[in-house]
Amino acid sequence: MRPVPTLPSVLLPLLLLSVPAAAQLAPMQPAFAPAAAPLACEAYSAAPMIEAQLFFGRNIGADVGVSERDWADFLDGEVTPRFPNGLTVIDASGHWRDSETGRLIREPSKVLTLLAEGGPATLSLIREIVESYKERFHQQSVGLAIRPVCVSF
Repeated sequence: MRPVPTLPSVLLPLLLLSVPAAAQLAPMQPAFAPAAAPLACEAYSAAPMIEAQLFFGRNIGADVGVSERDWADFLDGEVTPRFPNGLTVIDASGHWRDSETGRLIREPSKVLTLLAEGGPATLSLIREIVESYKERFHQQSVGLAIRPVCVSF
């Protein structure tokens, strides 16, 4: 005897297929990244904050156009004044698909990590950094990942 599929087993694949489409139609959430839950952080003697990672490509066109000196000037003039308490920069090698040509672009990159309070003022400062880099160095985008964390120094 063949088992008869139940309603949940029939609907599950349909629901899973509809999730990506529904996510594309869903309205964007407000630009506010809540910090980690205070009680969870207290268990580690840490403070609730956000970790923001920014991914900066250094090519301008097909060539490396953002030199180490250009990067240092940007960091000193745009980033450090907004986040004077500290940050971390890592040299990286990134790649991404150009939205205009469809080509895969490989380029040297910088990954900037910031730990800060997660309020709207912090997110505004991060947006200013992103927009400044895009404008100054003629970039299509700057990657950004933000997540809640517990921080202790």
